[in-house]
Amino acid sequence: MSILTWIIVGLIAGVIAKLVMRDSFGWIVTILLGIVGAFVGGWISGMLGGPSVTGLNLMSILVAAGGAIVVLFVYGLVVRRRL
Repeated sequence: MSILTWIIVGLIAGVIAKLVMRDSFGWIVTILLGIVGAFVGGWISGMLGGPSVTGLNLMSILVAAGGAIVVLFVYGLVVRRRL
């Protein structure tokens, strides 16, 4: 999978995660965390024996969105703890 596909899947995952989490972070931060979440979601899913992020398809987007939600949740905990 190319880096461009990872970015596109991450962008979609970031938007989905922002809608689900209803966070107070800006769109750019959320989308960047969505891209990181795509990597995290693919890694976690692969470690658990599930599907990985393999391209621009529904299962990859769902796995990436799950990873983005996890990353946003952890990021929210870290940011709130610092304040």
